[in-house]
Amino acid sequence: MFKKHACYLSICLLVAPLVATAEERLVDALPVLPISPVQQALAQLPGVCPELAPHIDAAAQLRLQAFYQQQGDVPLWAADERRQALQSQLLMLADDGLDPTHYSLPPADATANVLCSDIGTSRQYLQALQDLHYGRLQQSRFEPLWHSQPPTRDPNTEVLAFAATGLQDLAQAFDQARPGADLYRSLRNAYSTVRQQPLPHWDAVASGPLLRPGMEDPRVPELARRLYRGGYLPSEPKDSAKQYRPELVNAVKVFQLSHSLQADGVIGAGTVAELNISPAMRREQLRINLERFRWLSQDLEPEGVLVNVAAAQLSVYQSGIPVWQTRLQVGRAERQTPLLKSRITRLTLNPTWTIPPTIMREDKLPAIRLNPEYLRQQNLQVLDAEGHPLAPEQIDWARPGNILLRQEAGPRNPLGKIVMRFPNPYSVYLHDTPSQPLFTKGPRAFSSGCVRVEQPLLLRDLLVTPAERTRTDELLATGVTHEFRLATPVPVLLGYWTVEVDRQGGLVYAPDIYGRDLVLMKAMGSVL
Repeated sequence: MFKKHACYLSICLLVAPLVATAEERLVDALPVLPISPVQQALAQLPGVCPELAPHIDAAAQLRLQAFYQQQGDVPLWAADERRQALQSQLLMLADDGLDPTHYSLPPADATANVLCSDIGTSRQYLQALQDLHYGRLQQSRFEPLWHSQPPTRDPNTEVLAFAATGLQDLAQAFDQARPGADLYRSLRNAYSTVRQQPLPHWDAVASGPLLRPGMEDPRVPELARRLYRGGYLPSEPKDSAKQYRPELVNAVKVFQLSHSLQADGVIGAGTVAELNISPAMRREQLRINLERFRWLSQDLEPEGVLVNVAAAQLSVYQSGIPVWQTRLQVGRAERQTPLLKSRITRLTLNPTWTIPPTIMREDKLPAIRLNPEYLRQQNLQVLDAEGHPLAPEQIDWARPGNILLRQEAGPRNPLGKIVMRFPNPYSVYLHDTPSQPLFTKGPRAFSSGCVRVEQPLLLRDLLVTPAERTRTDELLATGVTHEFRLATPVPVLLGYWTVEVDRQGGLVYAPDIYGRDLVLMKAMGSVL
């Protein structure tokens, strides 16, 4: 047997050089396909197009290579008609809040390197489509949004698809890249109108004591002028009366309502602050929120729950249309409600409340140390890490160790009757609350991060089937804590924006409760 195998091995060793030589000859005989001038230029950009190379990173280079390969590796912008059509679409980006000068095309005159000019034009074309669809800035750098399921879309694939369409119809390509959500389209229309109009002018309303209807105040004439110039009074006041009259009160209520404030006609610090935001700043708010909606459009779904944290408002969408809205209470500035995309998977009925670590450390433990009766007054139970009850008097409250505090279900429980839960790393959720009077306030940033929902049972009705509604009603009536898993999880998206267009076509602003607008304006290159 050994001799037989040795023979085979000897034959293989003798034949191997012959086989290798034959393969080499076959390879030499195959035709070598020439690399196109476009691909050669893209592969050697620093040497071929030294002025263009610093503006094209590795990702943009790969995208350009794929784009030209998709189109047969030939120059694409030799025809003046196509280039002029592209220039027209780039100028229209101003209506999207994007600066057309960021997409300036290279010269196409006789002195220009034709190939480099073509590549430079394609670079700006692809970048414009990318920015229009996904946003010019990276959301993760400014207002990161956590995903329970990472997005699966490939940006390059989508941009190349838009770009291929554009070579036959550039207007169609840009319209396809532009977000289709009504939130975006309606705000774009509003911004397009506002940016082409001269900015109004109004003087600041002075600060002062609380101004209630019927009172007299020297600020009333300047308040009236401000409301007239902002379009809230039909005619300019002719007198300098100092009484806060009914027609002025009604105008203030309309202003408050359109700025997400408590519409009571009472003028305090919050209303004065919103009145004094300049026209230029208001215009810039439209622009930066278009950028936010470009980010948001990637996560919008036709069915589900959409939360605007800034406005403390929740909308339920069905078939891409908002069918129900309610007011919320969201996190305070020092305990902000996070931005996230997840799915509501279960309801907790008659919930207990296990106090989150931050609230226990910063709120509850100091209160317990000051007042030994606090645990009894708040119906709080002390548990060990495994959930076993502990005697409060045996705890060293200066160094309590790894304990839990839990509040039993009941009318005083901060979570109310129902909690809508969804996977996220922040331990936040949508829930009922006994703090109902706070829903009439504005802005409504009162919580420690979770989202309190007005009329949560009506929200429950929109999340469940009729059979699930009946069953959850039965479980609620027991007063006992139950976990109820939804048959069909519901998408939930928590976003942040400070202006939108309402169903009547009016602009509705939200106070920038987390101070994010100015940061975004600076990053977008705003000039106020």
